[in-house]
Amino acid sequence: MIGKLLKIIRINKGLKQSELAEKLNIAQTTLSGYETSYSNPKFEIIEEFANNCNYEIIFRNKKTKEEITTDSIKRKDI
Repeated sequence: MIGKLLKIIRINKGLKQSELAEKLNIAQTTLSGYETSYSNPKFEIIEEFANNCNYEIIFRNKKTKEEITTDSIKRKDI
């Protein structure tokens, strides 16, 4: 599922796999693997992918509609 979403986001941005892979500092074959669901990216790669394509990751509580974005969370080890 995440692979299809990543591919749609990349295509909507008008980027080739090789172009986005270079921005993400990963191999084009790795990006291809993510898009075909051959392998799953770590969340940090998904976040960087979204940022490079001008998307924002939002977590929305179904009940309260509260939203938290990755930008609003201070990163630290718990």
